[in-house]
Amino acid sequence: MMSLFEYLLLVLAGIGAGFLNVVAGGGSMLTLPLLIFLGLPPAMANGTNRIAILWQNVFAINKFRRAGIIDYPYSIYLGLAAIPGAVLGGFLAVDIRGELFTRILSIIMLAVGLMIVFDSARKPISIHTGGEKRSPWVEILIFFLIGIYGGFIHAGVGFIIIFVLDRLHHYPMVRINSIKVIVAFVYTLAVVMVFIYNDLIQWRYGLTLAVGTSLGGWLGSLFSIKKGDKWIKALLLATIVVLSIKLWFYY
Repeated sequence: MMSLFEYLLLVLAGIGAGFLNVVAGGGSMLTLPLLIFLGLPPAMANGTNRIAILWQNVFAINKFRRAGIIDYPYSIYLGLAAIPGAVLGGFLAVDIRGELFTRILSIIMLAVGLMIVFDSARKPISIHTGGEKRSPWVEILIFFLIGIYGGFIHAGVGFIIIFVLDRLHHYPMVRINSIKVIVAFVYTLAVVMVFIYNDLIQWRYGLTLAVGTSLGGWLGSLFSIKKGDKWIKALLLATIVVLSIKLWFYY
């Protein structure tokens, strides 16, 4: 039976994580350790966390939609491309763990964040095969690989999606964030099925956490819309630095 303190802790952590996930990424670095601290095995903590991620993205998508900052059907297309990889990553997550992985992740997060924030060249990578015709296969492959990572642990996947969309298209950050939450929602639906199949979701913890992440996701989308690129990038860099240090020394 959960105590009142545990309920409050999960909701507050969820608000912070939902806000970070929508604006930048890395919110799962708050919620995963908390779920483990509360007694869940790592695999179950990973699965339980996906319920919160799912609902956080529902509220964020709705806020972006109401503000007219939504990118259909492109966002759905990228999300569908990520699903096969996400299912594979989800099955890997059932058994695989390792301290080395968290060390590598901390380096990748920091490197990607620095490239996003300090890239002054602003030269998108061309994904054209010739003339004006665009090949979809590069994006499909990239988001399949992103799906594997997101299905495996999800933590920090927002940084990767931001980097990829920034380099491929040089979209404004608010548009990137709106695409990101839809992609994450689509592939997370598939990953949740994997964890349900393996009975690795603690529903009481997951739904409580989802209350917080839903509110945090709504606040994060509002922040993105109101503050724009400058504030998003500043918060992104601060988040990456703090979470990278946390991963390296404390996770």
